[in-house]
Amino acid sequence: MAILEVFIQKKFKMSNRLDQGREERLQPKRMKNCKAKLEQLGFEVEQAGDIQLRFTFKGSVISFWPYSGWHSGKTIKDGRGFLNLLKQLKEQK
Repeated sequence: MAILEVFIQKKFKMSNRLDQGREERLQPKRMKNCKAKLEQLGFEVEQAGDIQLRFTFKGSVISFWPYSGWHSGKTIKDGRGFLNLLKQLKEQK
C-alpha cells in the first residue's frame, strides 16, 4: 500500500510539461511569491499540495496554480496570469 501512495503522490505532483526540471525549480518560488502577495492584499491563502493555492473572494473559493498562472473561481473570470488575477481582485474589491 505504501508503494502505491508514493506512486500516486509522484504521479500527480509533477505535470506532463516538457521541461519538468524547470517546473520543479520554479514551482516553489512561484508558490511562495504569489502566496505572499495575496496575503499582503489581505487574503487568507491556503496551500493545497505543492501546486495550488486557494483563497476566498466574495464568499467563493478561488483556485490558483502559480506555475501555469491559471486561476479559476465563481466570483472571478477564469484565465491565466497572476497579474491578471491581481487586477481582477483589485477592481472588484
